[in-house]
Amino acid sequence: MRGSGLLCKGLWLVICQAASSLAETNMTGMLAPQANRVMAIGEWEERWQEDRIGFHQPGVHQMLETHIEKVLAGRTGVRFFFPLCGKAVDMKWLADMGHSVVGVEISDKAIKQFFGENNMTYSEEDVPAIPGAKVYKGSERNISLYQCNLFNFSSSVGGQFGAIWDRGSLVAINPQDREKYAALITSLMAKDCKYLLDTLLYNPELYAGPPFLVPDEQVKSLFGNSCNIELLQSVDALLDRHRGWGLDYLTETVHIITLKNN
Repeated sequence: MRGSGLLCKGLWLVICQAASSLAETNMTGMLAPQANRVMAIGEWEERWQEDRIGFHQPGVHQMLETHIEKVLAGRTGVRFFFPLCGKAVDMKWLADMGHSVVGVEISDKAIKQFFGENNMTYSEEDVPAIPGAKVYKGSERNISLYQCNLFNFSSSVGGQFGAIWDRGSLVAINPQDREKYAALITSLMAKDCKYLLDTLLYNPELYAGPPFLVPDEQVKSLFGNSCNIELLQSVDALLDRHRGWGLDYLTETVHIITLKNN
C-alpha cells in the first residue's frame, strides 16, 4: 500500500511538472512575436513632445475607481506609487482624498502639463542620488513626481509604498526588461502594499506594441514566487482606435498583488 501511494505521488509530481512545462512553452510561444521589440526612452519623450499620447486618459481610470476600496482596505493616508505616471489625473484624484502620491516619468513635459492642467503650483529640485534627475513637488497636494529613468529609481530614493497603481507601465516596458521591472516593483512594496496591475490581452501577431501583450501566465511567472495574485476583473476594451491597429479583440485585465509575507 505504501509503495502504491508513493507511486501515485510520483506520477502526480510528473504530471504537474509536465503541465508546468507545457504552460511555460505556451507562454513563450504567445510572447514570441514581441520578445525582441525595443522602445527606446527617447521615443517615449518624442511622443510627449509631439502630443502622440493616445494612451493618456482625460478622466479617472474606471478600473481604479471600481477597485479603490479593495486597494485601500480601510486605510487612510496611503502612499501611492505611479510607475511611468505621465500626467494621469488619477494622481490628483487620490491626493484629493488625502493620500500621498509619488510618480516616475521620463518626460518633463508630461509632469509640467500635469501640474498646469490641474491648476497646481510646484517646486523643482535636483535628486542627488540620481544624476540628472529632478523631482517636482506639488505645493497644494502631497504629490512628488520624479523625472528620470524608472530603473534609476529605488526605495532608497523614494521609500516603500502602501499601494501601487500600474496602468500603462508594465505594458509599456520592453518585454526583455520585465524580470528587472518586477524586481523593482516588489522592492518598492511595503509589507501591507496593494499592487493594482492593469494588463492587456490581444493577438501579438497583429500588433507589435506598445502597449505590449502581458498574459495572465506571465503575471504569475513574474510575481508568483514572492506574491499572492488575485484576478479582479477582465473586460472587453476594444475601441475603434484599437481596430485601427489591426486588432480584432482586446481584453483589459486587472489583478491585485500582495506580498506573501503579509
